[in-house]
Amino acid sequence: MTSPTATPTHRAGFRTVLLAVLVALAVAAAGLLAWVLLARGGDGDDVRSSREEVMAQTEQFMLRMGTYGPDLLDEQGAMPEYRDRVKGVITDKFAASFDSEAGTAEQLVAQAGVDRTADVFATGVSSIDQDSARALVAGTFSDSYEVKGETVEQEPIPFRIEVTLVKVDGEWRVDDFDPVTTDEAAPTEPEGAQR
Repeated sequence: MTSPTATPTHRAGFRTVLLAVLVALAVAAAGLLAWVLLARGGDGDDVRSSREEVMAQTEQFMLRMGTYGPDLLDEQGAMPEYRDRVKGVITDKFAASFDSEAGTAEQLVAQAGVDRTADVFATGVSSIDQDSARALVAGTFSDSYEVKGETVEQEPIPFRIEVTLVKVDGEWRVDDFDPVTTDEAAPTEPEGAQR
């Protein structure tokens, strides 16, 4: 039979070992939790940074594409600086279609002296992943032109545009854009309604 004094010592030793194991587990769990939170925080920062880059590039695209005037015309009636500015933020694929559309802006400027300025009010990211994004941008285009030596200002034209971006060599580039319209159908009367 064991002595009554051995039992409390044995219990005290067991409690000490149990306490040490529990403390070690708690420290390991806290370390694991800190590692997971830091790893997630980095992903959140990356997403936030990517969103900011997408919004900045979207704004630059609208400002560059929507701002031109007679000061950009060369002797041939073209706007090479305008084309270069826009091509600095778009993909090669989009540049091919942009080149054909830029001729319209050049004609407006050369023939009518149109001076256009884009104002961006807001940008936002509607979707984003590792290599593609969609952004929404809203603002106005303000046009003016010369008539008999006097500048005629037009009412600002509002725009809302969805811009598609892709990552090319680690940099966000505009790949396409489409106007955003609202489907405000005229109210209709229910079938059988009398007038």
